[in-house]
Amino acid sequence: MPFMIKRTLFLYLLFCASVAPALPGGKAGAPPPAAAEAEVLLDGKPVLKVRGSLLELSAQDRALQIAERLRELSTAAAAKVRALELKEGPASTDIVSGALVIMSVTNGDAAAAGVSRQELARSAAGTLKDALADYRDDYTTRSLLVGVLLALLSLAIFAAALKLIASGYAVSLSRMDAWAKAHIKSIKIQQLELLNAARITAAIALLLKSVRAAVTLLLIYFYIPLLFSFFPWTRGYSPVLFGYILHPLASLVKSFLGYIPDLIFVTVTVAVVHYLINLLKVVSDEIRAGHITINGFYPDWSRPTFQIVRFIIWAFTLVIIFPYLPGSSSPAFKGVSVFLGVLFSLGSTSAIANAVAGVMLTYMRPFKTGDRVKIGETVGDIIEKSLLVTRIRTVKNVSVTMPNALILGSHIVNYSALPETGGIILNTTVTIGYDAPWPKVQQLLIAAAAATPNILAEPRPFVLQTALNDFNVAYELNAYTGEPKAMAATYSAMHANIQDQFNAAGVEIMSPSFTGIRDANAPAMPSPAAPGKTPGFRVNLFKDGA
Repeated sequence: MPFMIKRTLFLYLLFCASVAPALPGGKAGAPPPAAAEAEVLLDGKPVLKVRGSLLELSAQDRALQIAERLRELSTAAAAKVRALELKEGPASTDIVSGALVIMSVTNGDAAAAGVSRQELARSAAGTLKDALADYRDDYTTRSLLVGVLLALLSLAIFAAALKLIASGYAVSLSRMDAWAKAHIKSIKIQQLELLNAARITAAIALLLKSVRAAVTLLLIYFYIPLLFSFFPWTRGYSPVLFGYILHPLASLVKSFLGYIPDLIFVTVTVAVVHYLINLLKVVSDEIRAGHITINGFYPDWSRPTFQIVRFIIWAFTLVIIFPYLPGSSSPAFKGVSVFLGVLFSLGSTSAIANAVAGVMLTYMRPFKTGDRVKIGETVGDIIEKSLLVTRIRTVKNVSVTMPNALILGSHIVNYSALPETGGIILNTTVTIGYDAPWPKVQQLLIAAAAATPNILAEPRPFVLQTALNDFNVAYELNAYTGEPKAMAATYSAMHANIQDQFNAAGVEIMSPSFTGIRDANAPAMPSPAAPGKTPGFRVNLFKDGA
């Protein structure tokens, strides 16, 4: 009795505190914090929910206490179960059965439910009566026999399903084997056999076996909770086992349904960007083919410009759709993004430098594919230009790969850049003695140039006297050619023609300079009778008559 008085007094004080006005320091109009709630479970079945704490009991403790008292009451007589009563107090309405208080409904519970305390108590009492009646019915002999019959029926269905899966697997395997022998061929790349037919067939058989195992495990997983649900002692485990799969699936479906608006936005954005890029590609191809012309924009700029614009558009699109991607705000996603960014920054310094140099070379247009160039000490034809490197085939038929950053930092000589001005000038220098008339020398040099293949008749070749040396005069022959790729062969033919012209005219070529004792009256040129042999001569060391 004293305990009941103390309890009533405490509930009254709790009621006074709950209806007392808020302190001045509190924020007016602020919504009360959401009360914690817990579900009352009886034999694994949900009965009702309680919200908020009572005295020192939390919502979870209240739910456990109510469930314990319901189990205690379930063993009592049926008349006692039906005699649940409501007992009003200052701050709560108690649901009692005799002296046993099963549940106390407080003003907080009523406020959370949005009804009066008495109405909530009457509803809870009816729910508890129904739960107790169902609980007692579950343990009757009739219910247990029904559970046994359902268990046997489910076992028969389960065994039949397993047999059906096994027979279906055997039939599928035999049909697959026959189909594989007739249709599956080995996968080859030229002479390299990646997968033969036997391995492909074995992989398909393994896939069928894995599907059978997965279906069998899934069937067992759903059968065991179903079997548990037939008996009251194991019924509580059934929703737990089902929840291991159903809860993640429900969460996945809920997340997917919630993501549908973002998915529509991402899909529409990507589709618009895709078709925009296709349109830009068509324009780029037309400019490259010369069907569309833009003043100051060269056709060979079209493809690199398209690639740059495409990269910028996709990067901008990724920035736009990134917040709408699933998991983009998770710490793991952000950590991976930061890691990839740091990795890219540390590992791509030279690649970025070469890419920037490649873009600059594209728009500077110092050369194009097929041009004969000299970059540093390398002379050859441009065979490939890319964003990172340029490949050159030298006159010795050697492929040289040069990073674009290296090319940008070197001087570039392009022999094919100005064909409209008459081509490039090939020049070579010979030294002739002072005893040869210079008009004769120039005539011979121009004749040698005219006889050389790939030398243009117009503009005409010309000769410059570049030096008056101690023993000879330096003559520089300049001739135009429109075939810069044949420079080596043209030079060789020109030098051969120079020798032929001078030998035929009896003019001695003094380069390279040499010193020797010879008959100064005989010219130093090959003899047709004995090529390569020098005629002998006599030296008289004494004066005449000595």
